[in-house]
Amino acid sequence: MVSKILASASTAVLAIATSATATGSMLTSWYGPGFHGNYTANGEVYDQMAHTAAHKTLPFGTRLRVCYDGCVNVRINDRGPYIGARELDLSRGAAEAIGLIHPGVADVQVTYL
Repeated sequence: MVSKILASASTAVLAIATSATATGSMLTSWYGPGFHGNYTANGEVYDQMAHTAAHKTLPFGTRLRVCYDGCVNVRINDRGPYIGARELDLSRGAAEAIGLIHPGVADVQVTYL
């Protein structure tokens, strides 16, 4: 990380530059059958086979690259999950793309795009 102090007249501002992408892990599950065709939190109709995801606080439209046995790019369009320490809920299609259907819940690598 690089930091730089910008000064003007009597005000100093600390600007912190970070990487354009950040990577970490999230406890992730998937959802689909009972929600297919319902509205998501952002107003879209939920398509369980699309490559989308739910997160409690990330802004709608945030794009993530999620990797387990494979990798898939998803877009946040819903809120959740609301079970235990889970942080991300993938659509069924996204979970299938990375091999998460079985076990159902696992730590995955996530990169913010």
